[in-house]
Amino acid sequence: MHVTTAESCTGGMISSAIVDVPGASSVLTEAYVTYSNEAKMRLLGVKAETLEKFGAVSGETVREMAEGAKRVTKADCVIAVSGVAGPDGGSEDKPVGTIYAGFVIGSRSWVRNFRFSGTRREVREQTTRMALEELYINLVSKFIA
Repeated sequence: MHVTTAESCTGGMISSAIVDVPGASSVLTEAYVTYSNEAKMRLLGVKAETLEKFGAVSGETVREMAEGAKRVTKADCVIAVSGVAGPDGGSEDKPVGTIYAGFVIGSRSWVRNFRFSGTRREVREQTTRMALEELYINLVSKFIA
């Protein structure tokens, strides 16, 4: 089973957490930090229209990030995240702490939305934990079902 990540607001924290575990090289195929919209489009195939219509911090964008990473790497599982870590950059619709996460396991993809609070680092750490937990729970349920 191979995993890849496509990260924006976490800046590589998710892939770093995976690499912290011995044997990670047999699981983590590639990892992308696509902080800019240009990188999201160039590396992951996120559509300019999606970014213009919904913004980088949106369910639509993280779904395209996750599905693009899956297409590019052929990984079995993908985690993609984008959000507003703060302390600036929030808006009324998307305040600081707004996080969207997209996941792919096999042919199934889904998006989750979260609101975290705390410092920039705390929001990024909470996002990392949530993303890994979400993947774990869905992998376990896939093999138990």
